[in-house]
Amino acid sequence: MPTAPTPLRNARRQWLEQGQVETGLIPEPLRASWARSRAFGLTPEGRPAGAPHASAAQLARALEHRHALMSHARPVMAFLNDQVQGSDSLVLLADAQGLLLHSTGDAHFADRAARVALRPGAQWSEQWRGTNAIGTALAEGAPLVVHAGEHYLARNGFLTCAAAPIADPAGQLLGVLDISGDRRGYHRHTLALVRSGARMVEHQLFTARHAAGIVVRLHAQAEGLGTVTEGLLALSEDGWLVGATTAGLELLGLARRDIGAATVERLFGTELARLLAPGTAPRPLPRGAGQPPLWMRVEPGHTLRPRARPATPPPTPATDTPWRPLDALAALDTGDTAFAATLARARRVLDKPAIPLLLCGETGTGKDLLARALHTSSARREQPFVAVNCAALPETLIEAELFGYRPGAFTGASRHGAAGRIREAHGGTLFLDEIGDMPLAMQARLLRVLEAREVTPLGGGAPVAVDFRLVCASHRQLRDEVAAGRFREDLYYRLNGLTLTLPPLRERSDLAELVARLLKAEAPDRALRVDSEVMAQFSRYRWPGNVRQLANVVRTGVALLDDGEDTLTLAQLGDELREAIASARPSAPPPVGGPGDLREQTDARIRETLAAVGGNVSEAARRLGVSRNTLYRRIRD
Repeated sequence: MPTAPTPLRNARRQWLEQGQVETGLIPEPLRASWARSRAFGLTPEGRPAGAPHASAAQLARALEHRHALMSHARPVMAFLNDQVQGSDSLVLLADAQGLLLHSTGDAHFADRAARVALRPGAQWSEQWRGTNAIGTALAEGAPLVVHAGEHYLARNGFLTCAAAPIADPAGQLLGVLDISGDRRGYHRHTLALVRSGARMVEHQLFTARHAAGIVVRLHAQAEGLGTVTEGLLALSEDGWLVGATTAGLELLGLARRDIGAATVERLFGTELARLLAPGTAPRPLPRGAGQPPLWMRVEPGHTLRPRARPATPPPTPATDTPWRPLDALAALDTGDTAFAATLARARRVLDKPAIPLLLCGETGTGKDLLARALHTSSARREQPFVAVNCAALPETLIEAELFGYRPGAFTGASRHGAAGRIREAHGGTLFLDEIGDMPLAMQARLLRVLEAREVTPLGGGAPVAVDFRLVCASHRQLRDEVAAGRFREDLYYRLNGLTLTLPPLRERSDLAELVARLLKAEAPDRALRVDSEVMAQFSRYRWPGNVRQLANVVRTGVALLDDGEDTLTLAQLGDELREAIASARPSAPPPVGGPGDLREQTDARIRETLAAVGGNVSEAARRLGVSRNTLYRRIRD
């Protein structure tokens, strides 16, 4: 007697014959995933067309970018592998884009899995592999199992897979932990095991970032506090929720979007001082009617712990130095007031990705360094930083490079297709350098991507949603480019959320500190210095190549030093640079005399500045620190 078809078989038959599945036949997340897979142009009985696979260099770069995730996930993966050993299975880690980063497990099953590209370097987002535990957990943002025929592609039906997302303490999705094996070895406890593994990784990530701050530990039982099964919250010193594990959010019924938006008063119904007052002993946290209380322990952190009074009071500093976080953005501050103000403005929007940043300044002022520091100091630091120099790409290739392409989209295209730089930046930061050199046709396409937050590759296919922080840079004055018709006005206003202008080196007051840091970077084991006469000439030189030129000069000078020398003199400078700085005029003395003298000196400064910028009034006004209208009026006078 033939067996009755299972609900899953009925669902697949309906999908293949009718293109839809009746409600209730399969779980709703699975039905939604099948629909997404079809929208991506995938065929259930076919093979994934042109699914990308990272080269060894690309995989190594991805592992470097996700160092924190990898370092905390590896021990957990080894633990999970011990639990499932001998069950024909693999433990896998993927990033937030579905790229498989690492795997461990049964070697025999690894060979079978490799036939469907279930190995490091392969891309397992739904777009390329259809419904699967890794890609669907990313899409749904929740743990799940995809078993046998639930996979959208029939060729993956021999697998049973359980996956759970991993988020960083700021709520950003970092990746997915997965256990995949032969469908005949399915066990319903596998999902619980992989969820526990993901929470262990989140626990370690939280501890690494917030151990020194105010931490709230939560558990249903007092004895569970301090174990890897607890939930964790991090609070700022002014009472805001600044970090959490998934377990911590679930215990309080919160969502990831509440990180950075919820206060102590909302979470616990009291102010921070009262929350800290009882000390670090475990205490109950009452909940709603009919719910058992949670247990919590509040740890005030190093900054709020009472400190022993020293025997001798330390000397009072001459000036109060504000505390600065030790991150890449703070490391760029070398003492110049104007540049420090620029960094302070950047920090205020550091984790507000809805505000695009436009970096302006002359070539060599460090726009690319600032863009990288912004990314490294943000909550997206573990996600990709993708830099594209719009001026360096040929006009015929920039479209394919940015937006990606399907296999066979044009002559010479890779048979595997390409995701494109915009999609590679998903979850992280996209840095478009020299945006002013982007062709007008590409500007229109970029504008559509920014407005719709989705990108369509060359050669067709369904649009793919993208999430990235946008940072652009240009040495051109984009307002002037708009006026000249070379840059789209609508795109300019889309990019110009906050403009940060980097001062040229000749206008900075931190030349000595910059030189000292460059010397230390080139020769960390040597105490090098620059001769006082050379330093004086450096101060008079205009540095047309800005910080980049200075770095090259210091690098070359250090290379030309003999082993026993510790001072850079004129002998270590190139002939061209020696002639240039020797001919540099000393800075003008401060103005003296009556109003007539001051006006003449002001007019002379205006003429010099206009000559230096080739008559560009906008740039001259910026350098002089006055409005364009003021400068036009002085020119007319």
